[in-house]
Amino acid sequence: MMDDDAEFITRLTDFGLSEKEAQIYLRLLTYGPKTPSPLAKSLNTYREDVHRTLNSLIEKDMVHPSLGSPTTYVAVDLDAALGSAVKKHESELREMEGRKRELQELAKYERFRTTDVGSTFKIIKSIKELVAATVSLVASAKNGWVYVVPSEMLLISESFGINEEAKKVIERGRYVRGICDITYADIVPAQAFLNIGHDLRHYDRYRGLYFTVVDNRHCLSSINVDITRISLSEPISMIWADDRTYAGYLAATFEMLWERSVPAEERIQELLKQGPLRNME
Repeated sequence: MMDDDAEFITRLTDFGLSEKEAQIYLRLLTYGPKTPSPLAKSLNTYREDVHRTLNSLIEKDMVHPSLGSPTTYVAVDLDAALGSAVKKHESELREMEGRKRELQELAKYERFRTTDVGSTFKIIKSIKELVAATVSLVASAKNGWVYVVPSEMLLISESFGINEEAKKVIERGRYVRGICDITYADIVPAQAFLNIGHDLRHYDRYRGLYFTVVDNRHCLSSINVDITRISLSEPISMIWADDRTYAGYLAATFEMLWERSVPAEERIQELLKQGPLRNME
């Protein structure tokens, strides 16, 4: 794809689309209605994979199937599609707010308790488990917390009580430092981090290892965090570890990335100057 297409796809992902969803939506928008077969061929993937992605786009009101046979798929007008994406996020935010207390209550009984004996590894399988484990770890922090997260985690942290626990850590005089690829869509949750004293930085187009380290001992990590929507039921695959050697490696990685990143305040001012339309170009 041309550079303009790649940039457009990146901006679509800022609105909550996965990269595959953005690729298929752009092709339908550019070349008109298509059946799954030519889409699969052009993207060098399987028809089943295209079918799954198309169904996801239909749920997001960004693609409509035809009534005829064979079924063709049509891209919804860009303005209408982005409007639907915004409304869906608003609906999900209302849902998250309603379930926030439930999740905070769950975190009190979270099974990922810290220990000083041996090393333990567990698998995190959903956003709900991830948030509960993070809330529990941050609440137990004696020294501090560092993290490198995808932009979706900014909103998740603000919505489900992680920021509230982080604020308590900061008020105790401990450190909280984080790195994220901040886009225009992330300005509000990023500013919420800064408002409570997070030391937050921006790393442009970061696609490496995502992780959290608490007290240089307890950590969560994942090579690929593919969050397609902000929902507690969203599946995810991460490792929870209670191991000083692994945590030390992650902490050293964090310091390297920290030196290469820029303050979030500078990034937010840059995005505000560009404006939403410029960031979608």
